[in-house]
Amino acid sequence: MLDFIPHESLIYVLPILIFLSRIFDVTLGTLRIIFVNRGMRHLAPIIGFFEILIWLIVISQIMQNINSPINYIAYAAGFATGNYVGILIEQKLAIGITLIRIITRKKASELLLDFRSKGYSVINVPAVANSGDVEIIFLPARRKDINQIIETVKLYNPNALYTIEDVRYLSHGALPSATYESKNWSKPWNRLFRYKRKSK
Repeated sequence: MLDFIPHESLIYVLPILIFLSRIFDVTLGTLRIIFVNRGMRHLAPIIGFFEILIWLIVISQIMQNINSPINYIAYAAGFATGNYVGILIEQKLAIGITLIRIITRKKASELLLDFRSKGYSVINVPAVANSGDVEIIFLPARRKDINQIIETVKLYNPNALYTIEDVRYLSHGALPSATYESKNWSKPWNRLFRYKRKSK
């Protein structure tokens, strides 16, 4: 496959090609696993196809130059770097839905009013902690909106505690319709990222 490259140059070029190709295919693999975990059944197989295709090309070059230790190092380094790059890209894309739990000792009426005015489906439950009476707020939100939501929480209740976890399935109407439906699901290419919803 690389016969057009002079043999003298191949010694230096091949490790670089292996390194870059391995970064690319492991990045795709990392994204594929994340998308599978998020239920994106249409996008994951497409990524998997290109992932394995690149891997086969790379491993064939390794086997043809099996006596070169530098190729093994390039392969391993590309694998490690690909994992990092894949996670970094996924974090930048911020695809998915989260459930944010907010625990506050201060009355959260203003915070709740702010979230509800933005169209969020918010549930607040009174509870008792070691420190006394608290209020627990449950708020489903898109991952890309997390930072904005946390800033809002700190604005009204700076000492509030919060936890965040991923949500795979979400019923219709749990997110702000004006921003969620029109900006995301109305465009055909965004349907690839659409989540399967349970009907109530």
